[in-house]
Amino acid sequence: MAKKIYEKLSDELLERIENDRAKNVDLGLAFDEKNVIRRRKNTVEASVWRSEMARDIERIINCPFYNRYQDKTQVFSFYKNDDISHRAIHVQLVSHIARNIGSVLGLNLDLTEAIALGHDIGHTPFGHAGEAILDEIYREKTGRRFSHNIHSARVLDTIYPLNLSLQTLNGIISHNGEFECAEYKPKPMNGFKQFDDEIEKCYLDIEHNKSLMPSTLEGCVVRICDMIAYLGKDRQDAVKAKILEPDFVFEDTKIGRSNTEIINNLVVNLIENSYGRNYIMLDKEHFEALAKIKKRNNELIYQNDEVKKQYNESIKPMMYEIYGKIVSDIEREDRASTVYRHHIEQLEKLKRSKPYMEEDKYLIAVDYIASMTDDYFIDLYEFLFPKGKYSIKYKGYFDGMRAK
Repeated sequence: MAKKIYEKLSDELLERIENDRAKNVDLGLAFDEKNVIRRRKNTVEASVWRSEMARDIERIINCPFYNRYQDKTQVFSFYKNDDISHRAIHVQLVSHIARNIGSVLGLNLDLTEAIALGHDIGHTPFGHAGEAILDEIYREKTGRRFSHNIHSARVLDTIYPLNLSLQTLNGIISHNGEFECAEYKPKPMNGFKQFDDEIEKCYLDIEHNKSLMPSTLEGCVVRICDMIAYLGKDRQDAVKAKILEPDFVFEDTKIGRSNTEIINNLVVNLIENSYGRNYIMLDKEHFEALAKIKKRNNELIYQNDEVKKQYNESIKPMMYEIYGKIVSDIEREDRASTVYRHHIEQLEKLKRSKPYMEEDKYLIAVDYIASMTDDYFIDLYEFLFPKGKYSIKYKGYFDGMRAK
């Protein structure tokens, strides 16, 4: 195996950073919390120990849906293997990498963390496969589209009216790591009217997601860190799931062979090309390597026939049946149903400008399904359809082994 290569910052940049720190130089690039925008004025002012963005962090991690990260698929759904990443680990990795970069670039670390911790809270069970299925169902019923980044903002701004800052919510809707860029330059967002308009455009045209760009450097950092966090990690998980051979993880790339190399070398290059600038950028070589790894992952992992098979043969028809039952229960106002007892009843108690039950029934069904963990979804199907013809087969801890 070839020797691992870990790139380092140039001597010139290291010297500049050390001099700036010694002189307490303010690069003037961090979001200034004096400019925070919220839908409603906070009832208690920010304090020395509890900043505006620290409040956003606390509201996100105390949102009931935050707990559900721990049992939502990152990529691989049907494995009993505690070493395969779930979405909670991904979110932590994004937050950690983004804070590291933000600390060097002199950014607002609390805003960075808030965006990172909230960015996937609207994700469905069963990862991007579940997202695609729910989008298909919702589009068939209403002509409108579902995307996890937009739904994350809905969770934190509408389902739970947490009064998060515009800056945090904007970073969340603009985080979509499916669309890589060589350069990320903030695109101003002046208020919630513009924010709401962007949300509505994404419901009507899912392609509009591609045009979204964070309004802060902090949001730009989180967006690229979303990719940095999963590129090598997904390869590691694919080996553990026996989707890829171990040697594949260590195939040659220009930004390293292992997950740790990929993370280190992308972070170093990003800092080298972004320090003191009003944009976030990778050089041509590193950007092309990132795009190549992402394309290879898509071909060999995300579009793998074995990975896709159980989603198409089981999860998809199960989600269609569950969605139909939820809508039927809402239409009949069946308050003994799971959608009422496990979802609507909790949300009816919250103070909001518009009663939750005035929402469209098809959107309520989307809210409920998107909130589910993998295990809850499977248990719900078995509860609603005890004689249903679909089931999930997990690869167990001890498959292929013989007890002695």
